Amino acid sequence: MSKPLTVALTGASGFVGGHVLARLLTDGHKVRALVRSPARFDPKVSDAKLTVVEGGLFDDRALAELLDGVAVVIHLVGIIRQRARRGQTFDRIHHEATRRLIVAAKQAGEPRWLHMSALGTGPRAVSAYHRTKWQGEQVVRSSGLAYTIMRPSIIHGPDGEFMEMVKGFWQKRFPPFVPYFGSGPLGLGGAGHLQPVWVEDVARCFAEAMSNDRTIHETYPLGGPDVYTWPGFYEACKKYLPNPREKKIVAVPVWYARLIAGKPLVPFNKDQVIMSQEDSTCAIGKVQTDFGFELAAFEPTFAEYADQIR
Repeated sequence: MSKPLTVALTGASGFVGGHVLARLLTDGHKVRALVRSPARFDPKVSDAKLTVVEGGLFDDRALAELLDGVAVVIHLVGIIRQRARRGQTFDRIHHEATRRLIVAAKQAGEPRWLHMSALGTGPRAVSAYHRTKWQGEQVVRSSGLAYTIMRPSIIHGPDGEFMEMVKGFWQKRFPPFVPYFGSGPLGLGGAGHLQPVWVEDVARCFAEAMSNDRTIHETYPLGGPDVYTWPGFYEACKKYLPNPREKKIVAVPVWYARLIAGKPLVPFNKDQVIMSQEDSTCAIGKVQTDFGFELAAFEPTFAEYADQIR
């Protein structure tokens, strides 16, 4: 275990952020968490070592308070859906907010920087989500700070929105089938593969990178050891969920999904449709070697928490 540090954490109120926060506090670190609405912030661990800083990434006062004298910054904030009227666009959150936080961090000192990106990120990525994640990464790389970038595949855990959705597909009456997005006129041309990674493994990587010099200036793809097609993944989940309904797994054509994406009551956007067609897979040998542990297999891990999904 590393010596106790003072850590600035963004995204503490989110799914991954809650697990990272709990891990940091358990390990004895002091954490300052940037939270827009403290009254609605309910951390998993109540701890005197936690200080909540009220404000957002575009609030200079809050950033100065968050970063004063910290040894490490863990930047987790990201969005999967744009809400332009609220100022929540991919470019503003993934790119511009990262740039502002970097500037403020360098004014406060030279903290270690740990950054959440995403598997599939790149300068010529098809989705705006992945392109803006790449722009955020580039800000980090050019900062002069000692950084580590994590690029996870789909992250799973009992309190995550993704697994809540999967549970709903199998247990609720609607929709009457379990959907995924498939290519081709009828959706039968297949989709990308996924390599789900356990949220506790992601949190462990962030916490241990702080004191692991091997991870400085490295970018780590994160995925579990198991690769699935979307239908295969849904079938694997069905085996362990309590009381699943008898439903078929049905491909929704990508062209149709893109046509209705973003409309009222449609729970997905065009970027999510696009990303479903890309493989979210990676080699995991380097992360396991540098961090010294094996990433958890999906099915035995999911079996342990399937009945706890909210």
